[in-house]
Parts: sequence; structure tokens; C-alpha cells
Amino acid sequence: MANESNRQAELKKMVLCTSCAGIQRNWRRAPGHAELVQQSSRKEERDGHTVNVTSYRCDACGTRWEYENDKTNQQAGWSVIGQ
Repeated sequence: MANESNRQAELKKMVLCTSCAGIQRNWRRAPGHAELVQQSSRKEERDGHTVNVTSYRCDACGTRWEYENDKTNQQAGWSVIGQ
């Protein structure tokens, strides 16, 4: 629990470029932006089905993102993982 509050405090300190700030988080099918560069992709098993998770980095501000494509969870999607 303390780690999550520390992470939230760290994310608040990050400065996102205008394009990154405009990404709708935690919503499947929300678009990214043109300066996101794909880094890696992995598959995870969740509740008996496979979820694709792709990592990106923004060329403009350096923010690291993950996009979770879970067809059973509408709140999956973009999340900031660091800078």
C-alpha cells in the first residue's frame, strides 16, 4: 500500500508533454500519439485468458507507457509506468 502511494507521488512529479497528457488512461482502445515508440511486448495469463501488454516510450518527454489489451476488461488500456 505504501509503495502505491509512493508511486502516485512520483507520477505527480513527472512532466508529461502535451501529447502524453492527452492520452486517456485506463480505457481500452484509447489512442496513443505519434511520438510513442514501441519497446517490447509480452503476454500474461489473467483469469484463464491471455492479455497482451506492450511497452512504449515517448520520444518527446521520455515517459514510459504500457498498453494492456484485455478484451474482457474495458478499464484496461494505457498506464504510465515511469519516466
